[in-house]
Amino acid sequence: MDRLLPLYTHFSGVLKHFENIRCPQVNMEKVSWMYRTRGRRRALETAALLIMNSLCLLVILKILVHENCDKITSQKMVREAQPPATMTPTCEQNMSAANIEGFFTLPTYIQEFLYYRHCRYFPMLLTVPNKCSIPKGSGEPFFLLAIKSSPKNYERRAVLRKTWAAERLQNGVWIRTVFLTGTTGTGFDKQRLNKLLELENKRYQDILQWDFADSFYNLTLKQVLFLDWMQNWCPTADFLFNGDDDVFANTDNMVEFLKGQGDNDGSKHLFTGQLLLDSVPIRDNTSKYFIPEQIEKADLYAPYCSGGGYLYSRFTARTILQMSQSITLMPIDDVYMGMCLKQAKLQPTDHQGVWADGLIIPSAKLDIYDPCHYREIILGHKFLPDQIYLLWNEIHRKDLDCAKKEVDL
Repeated sequence: MDRLLPLYTHFSGVLKHFENIRCPQVNMEKVSWMYRTRGRRRALETAALLIMNSLCLLVILKILVHENCDKITSQKMVREAQPPATMTPTCEQNMSAANIEGFFTLPTYIQEFLYYRHCRYFPMLLTVPNKCSIPKGSGEPFFLLAIKSSPKNYERRAVLRKTWAAERLQNGVWIRTVFLTGTTGTGFDKQRLNKLLELENKRYQDILQWDFADSFYNLTLKQVLFLDWMQNWCPTADFLFNGDDDVFANTDNMVEFLKGQGDNDGSKHLFTGQLLLDSVPIRDNTSKYFIPEQIEKADLYAPYCSGGGYLYSRFTARTILQMSQSITLMPIDDVYMGMCLKQAKLQPTDHQGVWADGLIIPSAKLDIYDPCHYREIILGHKFLPDQIYLLWNEIHRKDLDCAKKEVDL
């Protein structure tokens, strides 16, 4: 405003006596030579005064508007209006990782992981800040599905939105869904996939995307980024489900299970799925789950639930996020969750309805996709989109009667 004082002093009469305003250094005698009659000279003077005074007002307004815009769009306000991750630059490579003993004997993808293992924050490309605006006045609990999905898995996401991941009020429990993803490919391929996700999010408002390479070895990073997002943008979720986009999750049965938790409204510990005990790191470098000693020296993993899908409470989610701040990232996300639980002295539990490694069918004479096998469970793994679509609709058939089926085993 200090810049306006001289102008304001000179043009203080603009609003009160507009007809008497004359901007500084306007000498009408210099232009009067163009006209030889008094009438034409007066007409020119009037027109010139109007033009000059209008320009003066525009200058004042421009300065005022510019100053107000500076205040509205200040860097501080822009930062406050966006999720913290959106302002975070891409993490740089840690070249000192090459000093680890035996580093250059490791597969390239392991080396790449070690170079960027320290990276915890990446720019957020897509988010849904209003996802958790759930009506809480009537006391309904809130169940958030967080589904890990690669950018290219459009068909899987499309089917899940029509089946078990559909957002709805299920038996008094609000269900909301987000798909967790990074980026895939390079050049035009990456641009097209990012555009696809952008269009999906515009239509469905259910995509969380960060600017990191979406790969098997970055699943833990994806999980930690989600927990951080949840704490900042979805603190009202009472219970959560984490799972892959190729699972069949009977979310109806999940709701029944969560409603049966007694006095646990999400404020107490809960972490359940297919419990794995006495699992050891796989040292075979031909395995998808290869973990060299340079990443994990221990010979035994902490108890954990299979990453195909597990349920946990708001309390446990926050605790895991807190523990993760002091535990170095490791590639296998479900193992890492177990490490965080152990650090917090919390135990994962086994749920008999979770078949993360696939359902065991007692006879080859039985159809492995018979809906009666899946009506009572809460999770099965390794399904194609068409199988999920068919199975979901089959288990909801009103005329489905599993009691009548008899098979000669």
